[in-house]
Amino acid sequence: MTIPFKSIPQNLRAPLFYAELDNTKANSGSGTQRALVIGQVTAGGTAVPNTPQISQGPTEAKTVGGPGSMLALMTAAYRAGDPFGEVWYLPLADGQSSVAATGAVAFTAVATATGVMFLYIAGILVTMTVSATQTQAQLATALVAAINANTDLPVTAAVDGTTASKVNVTAKNKGLAGNDIDLQLNYRGAASGEATPPGLAVTITQMAGGLVNPDLTTALANLLDKEFDFIAFPYTDTASLDAMKSFLSSTTGRWSWSKQLYGGAYGAKRGTLGELTTFGTARNDEHMSIMGFSGSPTPSWIWAANIAAVVAVSARADAALPLQTLALTAVLAPPLTSRFALTDRNVLLWDGVSTFTVAADGTVQIENLIATYQVNSFGQPDDSYLQVETLLTIQFVLRELKADITSKYSRVKLADNGTRFAPGSAIVTPNTIRGSQIAKYQDLEYRGYVQKSDVFAKSIIVEKNRQNPNRVDVLYPATLINQLRIFALLFQFSNQ
Repeated sequence: MTIPFKSIPQNLRAPLFYAELDNTKANSGSGTQRALVIGQVTAGGTAVPNTPQISQGPTEAKTVGGPGSMLALMTAAYRAGDPFGEVWYLPLADGQSSVAATGAVAFTAVATATGVMFLYIAGILVTMTVSATQTQAQLATALVAAINANTDLPVTAAVDGTTASKVNVTAKNKGLAGNDIDLQLNYRGAASGEATPPGLAVTITQMAGGLVNPDLTTALANLLDKEFDFIAFPYTDTASLDAMKSFLSSTTGRWSWSKQLYGGAYGAKRGTLGELTTFGTARNDEHMSIMGFSGSPTPSWIWAANIAAVVAVSARADAALPLQTLALTAVLAPPLTSRFALTDRNVLLWDGVSTFTVAADGTVQIENLIATYQVNSFGQPDDSYLQVETLLTIQFVLRELKADITSKYSRVKLADNGTRFAPGSAIVTPNTIRGSQIAKYQDLEYRGYVQKSDVFAKSIIVEKNRQNPNRVDVLYPATLINQLRIFALLFQFSNQ
C-alpha cells in the first residue's frame, strides 16, 4: 500500500519520528451564515456610507445610524427575531436628489374632558395627556414636544408656520421609504383603552411626497466577496429591486458559478390587493421575496428586517424546514378589516407576493414565503423557484458538496477509470469520485435535505472532460426534500 504523503520526503535518513497532518477526512465545519441590514442613516450617525460594518446590536445601531434612522429601526426589528446571529450593516446616505416625506396632525376641536391621545407613528406609540383648558395651538405645541422627545421615532415634528393648530411631521430619512411611515390614532382600539378624549377632533394627513431612494451601486459593490445569506432589503421601487436582482443573479451575480456566494433578499410592500398583484406580476426574481400587507402601522422596511431575521434563525437550524407559522414579533398586525381573505392570499401567491396570517392574539405569522420568480426566459409559467426553501436548501447542499470535495480532493492525481494503482495512493478516477458523491448524497438524504438516493445513484454522471484531461465534469441529479404545506382531507361519512 502506498501512503499518500504530501510533505514528508522519501529521501529521509535522519532518524526517527516524523508526523504529517491530513485533515481530508476530518472536516465537519460549517460557515457563518451572516445577515445584512441595508438601511439609510442620518447626519447624526457615525457610519461611513456605503461601507459595511459588523453590528453590535440595536443600541449601537442608534449611534451608527443615528436615533430614529431607518438603519437603527431595522436593526432593532431584526434583532427581535434573531438575537444571536452575526449581523452586518450596509449604511446608506440619503440620495442627493432625495426628498423627505411629510405628513400632518391637525387639531380641529379641543377636548371637553381630560384624557389621553394615542398616536401611532410607524407603529410606535406616542401618548399625550390633553385637558379641556388647552387650546388647539397649545395641543399642537404639546404634541410636537411629545414627538420630538422620542428620538427613536423616524420623524421630527414642528408646528406649522401658518396654522398654529397643525403639526407638520417630516421623515428623518429622505426618499420613497418615508412614504410608508404610517400615522394613526387608537390602533389597539377602545377595548384596549385607546380612544380619543371627548370633544377632541384630529385630522391626520398621511406621509407622502418622499422621492428617490439612494443609489445602491457603490454600496453593493463594497460588499466584495463577503457572504451574506439573509439580506433585509428596505426598498420596493423598480430601480432598487433591479439592482438587488443583478447583485444576486444566478448568471453574473452572487449565485453565479464564478462567485458561489449565494444569499437571498427579503422585503415587504404595502398596498391593496390590486396594487400588490400589479406589483408582483411585474417582478421575476428567484432571489427576492416580498411580503404583501395592508393596514399595518409598521413600515414595510421594518417588516423586511423582521422577516429576514426569522428566516435566518430557521435556515441556520435546518435549511429545508418550512417557514410557515414563524412569528414576526416586531410588526403590528393590520386591523381585521384590512387583512386579506384566504381567496385574496391565494391570488397573491399566484402573483409572486408572499402572505401571512394573524393569530388570535394578534401575532403576525408567515403563511407562505415565496420568491417573485414566476416565468422562465420564454415567459412561460415556471414554479421551479417558487418556494424560498428551495434555494435555501440548494445553498446548503452546494456548500456541503464544496466542503466535501475541497477537503478530500484538494491535492490528488486524476486517472482514467480502470487504471491500476496502489491502494491508498493520492489518485482518484471518475468512478472513485462517483462513489464518493453517492455516499455524500446518502448522508444528505439521511439528514433530511434530499431524497431518492437510489435514483440519484443510477443517474449521476462523473466523467473526464474530453478537452481538458485534468478536469472532471459531474451531472448531479438531486431531488430536494419537500415541505408539507397542504393537507387535503375528504371527510366521507355516513349516518349508520
